Amino acid sequence: MASPIQSATRQVKPLLSLNQVEAKRRVFNLYKAWIRQIPYILQDYEIPKSDRNLKMKIREEFLKNAYVKDIRVIDMLVIKGQMELKEVVERWKNKGALMFYFKDTVEPKPTDFLSKFMSGNDP
Repeated sequence: MASPIQSATRQVKPLLSLNQVEAKRRVFNLYKAWIRQIPYILQDYEIPKSDRNLKMKIREEFLKNAYVKDIRVIDMLVIKGQMELKEVVERWKNKGALMFYFKDTVEPKPTDFLSKFMSGNDP
């Protein structure tokens, strides 16, 4: 008869990586793929950002998930990052969607009627 501790733990099938080292390698490879695409992104999308701005933003997006330790979650984030990169490379994403990453995360709330009206908030 299995003990309660043994029955509570369950082996789950990995998505891509078998261990932490392999997952880390996949993250670095995705990061390098994004960095290699910067000149093409700037050329194709004609966004008003520099090479340095894009590198910093890509680094910031990767560092948002630096705390993640679960291999399956890391693999899922890598898959999503690969899908996002493919959308950008294939130009399935428009310029506005790409510029959304550069939007300020904290916006001041409008206080007067006209500012509320222009931002789409209810008065």
